[in-house]
Parts: sequence; C-alpha cells; structure tokens
Amino acid sequence: MARFTRIDVAIQMKETGMVPVFYHSDIEICKKVLKACYQGGARVFEFTNRGDFAHEVFTELVKFAAKETPEMILGIGSVVDAGTTSLYIQSGANFVVSPVLNPEMAKVCNRRKIGWSPGCGSLTEISYAEELGAEVVKIFPGSQVGGPSFVKAVKGPFPWSSIMPTGGVAPTIENLTAWFDAGVHCVGMGSKLFVKNEAGEFDYAGLTKKVTETLDIIKAIKSK
Repeated sequence: MARFTRIDVAIQMKETGMVPVFYHSDIEICKKVLKACYQGGARVFEFTNRGDFAHEVFTELVKFAAKETPEMILGIGSVVDAGTTSLYIQSGANFVVSPVLNPEMAKVCNRRKIGWSPGCGSLTEISYAEELGAEVVKIFPGSQVGGPSFVKAVKGPFPWSSIMPTGGVAPTIENLTAWFDAGVHCVGMGSKLFVKNEAGEFDYAGLTKKVTETLDIIKAIKSK
C-alpha cells in the first residue's frame, strides 16, 4: 500500500524539482543508487519497469526505502497497461508513470488514489490526461516532442497544467534553465544523472554529489 498520497507526490515533485529515473536488475545496486540519491537531496524516485522480474526488485526496494530512506517517495515508471499498474500498486508504488496515455491505467490508479503521470505528446493528450485525473502529466520523449518551446506553448492556453519532461533533460545550468523558464512542474532525469567510474561501475559518492549539484541549480533557477 502506498505510504504517500497523490497530493504528497505532486507537491514533492514540485518542491524538489527533479525525479531520478533508474532501472537495474541487481537489487543491491538499486539500494545503493536510491540511498545515494536520497543523501543528495532527492525525495522522489522513479524505478522503471524495464526488465524481467522487475516487480520483484521493486518490491524489495520499497521495503528498503521504508526503512533506510523514509522520506523518499518511490514510484514506478515504464508501465503501459492496467494489469501491470495493479501489480505495482499492490507492491507499494506511490505513483505510476507511463510513456503512453492509457485510460484503463487511470481507472486503476484513481480507484486507489495513486498518482498517475501518463506520457503525452500533444495539447489534446494533455487535456485528456487531466480529464482522467492526472495531476502531473509527463511529456515523452521530451526533446523529440518539442523541448522547452513545446512546454512554453502549452502553458499559454493551459497555464494550470503541471508538466514533467523526461528524455532530453541534462544536469546543466543551460538545459535546466530552459526547461524551468518554460514552466515545467519538475523534470525526470535518467542516464545523464548516474555517474560511473572509469571501470564502468556506479560512483555512488559521485552520484550524491551530482544530485546535490543538480538540485542546487534548480533551486537557484526557481528563486530568480
């Protein structure tokens, strides 16, 4: 059962400004990555449904998070159907993110008051997602859909929309300034955030530092 409400999720997404997006089949690596992000200041984390038995890894990660990173809001991404949505909600997902807009997923999430962020690529899809109850909509892939200029254009007729781009977001001043100046609610960030050493292994101390730096950049941009 979710430990955080969908309102908690939407508020924390906005306050933090960045959601790390990550998948690995090794639960021990996932635990270390989650804790490194937490120590860096992240309070929302999206684990993606990208491999066989991913739900088993996620279930263990939820248990770990409750004990070791109690303020971390852990959700699931890359879900495309209602059945998988139910599976992850039963496993403790606090929110569900999808690369597509599937109304059947909305029904499952709304029934349990779970935050749902569907992938949208047009103003019509964003409007439909909000009609179905999405508080924060995802645009994906962010750059290919139209980048910051797309968000800015959407916010003209839809100033109330809360938009989270994923894909094409980088932990740089230039990139983040473009997105937040366009009016995003928060950003999702994947591979560009997760630092590795020369041996190709995750650098957990480096990841903590990168998360802290990224959140500091976002805070500075939002305070202008």
